[in-house]
Amino acid sequence: MKAYVFPGQGAQFEGMGQDLYESSDIAKSLFDQANEILGYSITDVMFAGTAEELKQTKITQPAIFLHSVIKAKMAGDDFQPEAVAGHSLGEFSALVAANAMNFEDGLRLVQQRALAMQKACEAVESTMAAIVGLEDEAIEKICTAINDVVIPANYNCPGQLVISGTINGINQAVEACKEAGARMAVVLPVGGAFHSPLMQPAEDELRQAIEKTTIQPPICPVYQNVDALPETDPDKIKEKLIQQLTASVRWTQTMHNMIADGVSEFIEVGGTGKTIRGFVKRVDRKFPTSSL
Repeated sequence: MKAYVFPGQGAQFEGMGQDLYESSDIAKSLFDQANEILGYSITDVMFAGTAEELKQTKITQPAIFLHSVIKAKMAGDDFQPEAVAGHSLGEFSALVAANAMNFEDGLRLVQQRALAMQKACEAVESTMAAIVGLEDEAIEKICTAINDVVIPANYNCPGQLVISGTINGINQAVEACKEAGARMAVVLPVGGAFHSPLMQPAEDELRQAIEKTTIQPPICPVYQNVDALPETDPDKIKEKLIQQLTASVRWTQTMHNMIADGVSEFIEVGGTGKTIRGFVKRVDRKFPTSSL
């Protein structure tokens, strides 16, 4: 059973998509369409922008979405998923690739998501930190004990969890994790506390846009971040997509569930092609992985 998986923020790279644009009429058409929808030439930044320019949330999110979706569209009839999932932002790519949402709506939502998240980041000083080498339960206990906003945000793979919260809460949690024996506990250079209650203003803003968007039954189950479970019901997909901004990304649980449900091969679509594959290998090295 083949599962196609889609990376989120952090999978960008300089020059991304230029080879697709120059070699495929399908890619060229979709990139040109994206420039019109977004109201600026995102291809200029993707193809020739610096790493710093690509790191801006308002650029990164639509860029990664485009790269992933266009790769899936270019595959044509060879794209035959039996399950899909996307890490955070990647969930939007997965939904479009699985025909639950059309390209135009998906891109508009991603653009709105990026701008809403940027606004929420500017409203409250907050950040994230990566913790490596501690059990998830140990990190959860540390977060609960801190009298400030700090929660597990990204369950990336066994032994790697990203926490999210206020500057003070994250600093306290990092020190506590070091004392508990973490191999690494480091504050990340990000603009805010993604996947935490501090993103509530962004969720409220995006809710209206998602509720107006048409979502169809996907061509295969979509494993969603909020509960790590497969979903095909459009109304439930929509509600979980709304909740995603303030809820944890349960990626470790997603991979375990996909394997338990019969997935035997993971194919990463977009970005560097290595991010999600690395997480899969941390779950079980014997599973074959590749990139589209």
